[in-house]
Amino acid sequence: MSTQTDDRLTALELKITDQDETLQDLSDMVNNQWQEIEKLRAKLMTAHSRIISLEDSMPAGNSAEKPPHY
Repeated sequence: MSTQTDDRLTALELKITDQDETLQDLSDMVNNQWQEIEKLRAKLMTAHSRIISLEDSMPAGNSAEKPPHY
């Protein structure tokens, strides 16, 4: 092979290596973000359950008293 062909082949190999690293980095980021989304989803579900529980434990009807300044 000629030097020019070797240089082009080396350049392509370097590009592919760089793209592989970039893809792996992006994959790792997506994986980390997915894990964070799952943690947030679990916290949201817990908060939602607590809100429902608090609403269920409140007295029924519109028994809210007016503040004294009314």
